Amino acid sequence: MLGIWILALFLLGTARGEEVCFERLGCFTDNKPWAGTTERPVAKLPWSPETINTRFLLYTKKNPNDFQEITAINPASIGYSNFDLSKITRFITHGFLGQGEETWLSDMCKRMFEVEDVNCISVDWSGGSRCLYSQAANNIRVVGAEVAYFVNVLKEQYGYSPSKVHLIGHSLGAHAAGEAGRRSPGLGRITGLDPAQPYFQDTPVGVRLDKTDAAFVDIIHTDTAPTIPNLGFGMSQAIGHLDFYPNGGEQMPGCTNNRVSQIVDIDGIWGGTVDFVACNHLRSFKYYFESIISPNGFLGYICDSYDIFQTENCFPCPKGGCPQMGHYADKFKDRVTSGIQKLYLNTGEASDFARWRYKVSVAIAGKSKVSGYVNIALYGAGGNTRQYEIVQGTLKPGETYAKFIDVEINVGRITKVKFLWDNHVVNPTLPTLGAAAVTVQAGEDGNVFNFCGSETVQENVLQTLTSC
Repeated sequence: MLGIWILALFLLGTARGEEVCFERLGCFTDNKPWAGTTERPVAKLPWSPETINTRFLLYTKKNPNDFQEITAINPASIGYSNFDLSKITRFITHGFLGQGEETWLSDMCKRMFEVEDVNCISVDWSGGSRCLYSQAANNIRVVGAEVAYFVNVLKEQYGYSPSKVHLIGHSLGAHAAGEAGRRSPGLGRITGLDPAQPYFQDTPVGVRLDKTDAAFVDIIHTDTAPTIPNLGFGMSQAIGHLDFYPNGGEQMPGCTNNRVSQIVDIDGIWGGTVDFVACNHLRSFKYYFESIISPNGFLGYICDSYDIFQTENCFPCPKGGCPQMGHYADKFKDRVTSGIQKLYLNTGEASDFARWRYKVSVAIAGKSKVSGYVNIALYGAGGNTRQYEIVQGTLKPGETYAKFIDVEINVGRITKVKFLWDNHVVNPTLPTLGAAAVTVQAGEDGNVFNFCGSETVQENVLQTLTSC
């Protein structure tokens, strides 16, 4: 309860109605909707560009390990660098309390270089991120304006089209990308990695990231629980052309002990500290990172909700395929509708997070019903999976049981399956059961694989079924 009151105090304040102007970037006000609303109660003007000190750290295939710092204030620094005008440019912007020289940003660039030759720019605004959250949430307006200024210099000085620019922002960095997009007509793409919720959820589109900020906007939601009282820091509302909600978007597998990350000193607001949630919030950029080399392991199924995703209504992928969450989401940009599309998928608990979805149906053979569980493992050209539980409870011969499973490898063409069952209790009659038939349908392409069995086995004895 104390933590809730502390967070409430952190978010509350009063609007005052002022303005600050900067020569290169223009003016910023703290009038509505920037303050004085339920969503943005604290009125704070952004700090100056000099204080925030937004830096642009360039990585390319020629310098993957050591950045070159470039600046739009001195356009010649771009020309002297390894920046390649023929390549697309991806800007990566960190969030609250972060800095541009953190490992995850440079690692993201290196992972991109494994599959493409691009200009990868880490945007450092640590001068404005390591402060009160309410202040950082306003400082991103200057950060976004700096990115837009950089994009405009590329256009005016070098003839570089904004359509070749992709902004990737985590948390507050996502809304900085939105500000940049509003100031950069024709921007190609923005990816929001769990856009920050406090001060942005349910605000007008001019305040937050929105699908109007670029030709294509894709979002990964991983921490959508309400900030009060659950300390969720990511937006739940759909704001892009494609909004992905892995694992439902609220609680990520492997993040059960979610209140772990970093202790933040709030500079005497109440003379204490607050334990900020991190695990769910950080998953967004980890999923994006892995999607670069495992695109088919992050297919998003178009559904109205996560509960419906668990039914057959959203399975398999439609003709034309499912969008890929993460790096390759823009492959679907020409097929997005005018509305917002919500997409759902499941991931693993830890790296590797990629998963491939199948529907498995098992027809039980035997003489009498027993209480127990049934496991199935898939074998194919891509390897074999671990065993997955299909049903637990009363197992009745003649009945068919079905379940969706999200497996850890891309099995490819399935050549056989293995069936295993076990009692819940010791059964002195030593019953036997088997799989009369197993049907497996792949989510990615809808292909169906049928397998037949002709025997029953005792518990904990594997039965192998081949194609029929």
